[in-house]
Amino acid sequence: MKKIFVDCDILLDVGLEREPFCHASSELLNYLEAHPNTGFIAWHSISNVFYIFSKATSKEEAKNFILELCQFIQIVPTSNTEVLYAANLPMKDFEDALQCAAALACGADVIVTRNLEDYQLSPINAVTPTQILNDLQAKQTKSEKE
Repeated sequence: MKKIFVDCDILLDVGLEREPFCHASSELLNYLEAHPNTGFIAWHSISNVFYIFSKATSKEEAKNFILELCQFIQIVPTSNTEVLYAANLPMKDFEDALQCAAALACGADVIVTRNLEDYQLSPINAVTPTQILNDLQAKQTKSEKE
């Protein structure tokens, strides 16, 4: 089973119901909830999501959203090593580099994001929610035929 690392934008698309992105992102989170130990996020994503979500809604709603995520999404433990690694990645956005370092730390197979352009130099393949869902569907169809 694939280890799927989820970028902040996907979480925010769902929590804030950002159209038209929330549909595929919600479907991905539903998949991850139904398949324990397959979904991962960076530790710092929690603070990013809380801050942005609470500005758009309320602190209570932001906290509840995060607590719900923590029921099925694994938070990747990271340390100085991952920060130093991220600082040396040839990426434009340091926050995206931190995401990559966290994804590597958990052995993720893929990073799911809408921000593919900023992940062009990522050491891990980045895909959109639609791309990963299509991939997962194709694998399920293949295994059913076998």
